[in-house]
Amino acid sequence: MAKILITGACGQLGSELTAELRRKHGAENVVASDIREPNPQLGEGPFENLDVMDKAALESVIDRHQVNVIYHLAALLSANAEKNLDLAWKLNMDGLLNVLKLARDKNVERVFWPSSIAVFGPDARKEGTPQNSPTNPATVYGITKVAGEQWCSYFYNKFGVDVRSLRYPGLIGYKSLPGGGTTDYAVDIYHKALAGEPFSCFLERDSALPMMYMSDAVKATIDLMEAPEEHIHVRTSYNVAAISFTPADIAESIKKVLPHFEIRYEPDYRQQIAASWPDSIDDSAARSDWGWSHRFSLDAMTKDILANLPSVIENA
Repeated sequence: MAKILITGACGQLGSELTAELRRKHGAENVVASDIREPNPQLGEGPFENLDVMDKAALESVIDRHQVNVIYHLAALLSANAEKNLDLAWKLNMDGLLNVLKLARDKNVERVFWPSSIAVFGPDARKEGTPQNSPTNPATVYGITKVAGEQWCSYFYNKFGVDVRSLRYPGLIGYKSLPGGGTTDYAVDIYHKALAGEPFSCFLERDSALPMMYMSDAVKATIDLMEAPEEHIHVRTSYNVAAISFTPADIAESIKKVLPHFEIRYEPDYRQQIAASWPDSIDDSAARSDWGWSHRFSLDAMTKDILANLPSVIENA
């Protein structure tokens, strides 16, 4: 039976992934952990206050709960990482290495670690960025993800640690607040729309980025982790994609439901980060190797968020 540890469980992805894994495997078999206090989205189940940079504390949690599968999500995201270079490197690298070393030493069966489209830089093809595109990022966050991908590949090839990874696009969910990423506008915009407030966007109107609804991100993560090992042929990180759109596109999608919604464009430093990333991603390797497919279009995502977000806000 899987005994699962999730680090960074209180983040956007972590909250929804924890809830789904507890539904699938039983709450008692999924240990959520974070440096922050638990949030209601995690539901019932064991929780540990954990700093992943503290290797001894991480080892203690693994031992006490007899963990054999780890989803390591704890990280400093793109926009926040640009404000604190030292913490970004230390948290994103030391945390990953602590997980990989303990997975090796304790024979953990499987590890998941998230990479990002931030690994791509200005020299990558903007449209349909391929799996093996150059990875020369323009941000410290991207640098940590390129280095992390190589560590994952190294620990698999050198020590046999079955570590798997996805290069996430921008992730959009409504069940928890954004966590300091460059694509966070696509979360906050729905809150403003429902509140009847105009939205000030920190990206330009035609700044296209690859995006994914959180429901699809959770599905992709679990699909990858449940795939037979012989189907996994990429040991750095898989490109994974769903939808690509601009701020103007998402505004028009919202207006189909809320016609009086207003948006204005006030680009800041995050526009430069976004401009260094691809407009769309080629994820054919993920689709052919382990059968990845997304479910939500932009309009379907908008309708789902605007239908469900009010109850989340009311119960917050």
